[in-house]
Amino acid sequence: MTDAQSEPNDQAPTSRAVRRTVLLAAFEGWNDAGGAATSALTHLCEVWGAEKVAELDPDEYHDFQVNRPTVAFDDDGKQYITWPTTSVWVAHLPQRTVVLVHGIEPSMRWRKYCAELLGMAADLDVETFVTLGALLADVPHTRPIPMTATSDSAGVQAVLDIEPNTYTGPTGIVGVMQHEAADRGLQSLSLWAAVPHYVANPPSPKATLAILTRIEELLGESIDMRDLPDDAAAWQQGVDELASEDSEISEYVAQLEEAKDTAELPEASGDAIAREFERYLRRRDIGGKDGKDPGTPGSL
Repeated sequence: MTDAQSEPNDQAPTSRAVRRTVLLAAFEGWNDAGGAATSALTHLCEVWGAEKVAELDPDEYHDFQVNRPTVAFDDDGKQYITWPTTSVWVAHLPQRTVVLVHGIEPSMRWRKYCAELLGMAADLDVETFVTLGALLADVPHTRPIPMTATSDSAGVQAVLDIEPNTYTGPTGIVGVMQHEAADRGLQSLSLWAAVPHYVANPPSPKATLAILTRIEELLGESIDMRDLPDDAAAWQQGVDELASEDSEISEYVAQLEEAKDTAELPEASGDAIAREFERYLRRRDIGGKDGKDPGTPGSL
């Protein structure tokens, strides 16, 4: 599928230099603490009206004793089975096309899995490959969720002023996909949210909101957050109440807060305030009066 084919005929053609295609991918499992990354991707599919264009054959990549299919009933009372798989969606936004990949970390044939997804990315004219992840960390739930962005692409590092990926050790499908995408010449970027380890169970709406906010900055495209800010506030209040019932947890959270505040004291800078104000303006009038968003300097 080309960009020209995806546009209605009555619209003026848009050059690839302007209408760039970005892929966002998230995978359930080891790379998805609190379900934060896959929840962010599901949210984008909904608010951007994405259309499913492909689905990988689960027989190729999954051990069904590890990721079992589920049985449910539809509105007519008919039973159906949902198999663990990876689905590919496409959303056409005012300034770009976004490919959304929602999957489950495969049990086997990782190299073939990556090759199939990257082949689809090539068919969809993807230029930038962004993976989303969430990890458990020693961070307090009462402070902003820390976000980390890394890239193996020198161009992306320069434009976005982010660090190269220096991690060594065991990796998941997110790390493998990043490596394979970079090997194929794609601009690659990985976003990670740090989820408080003492509240690891999903959902984690505060971490999901942090991921979506970072995506909004990177793409220069407004995202309708819907009820997520309220959900994040309710989540934090609920954890506050649970922590108040256990003196050891309360003390531990206070220690994390002190360490976090000390480490990030310089972050209350003019640049940080300016970035937050830009996000506020974009959300106030999503898409602008003409349905377009001019984007943000330094975005993808």
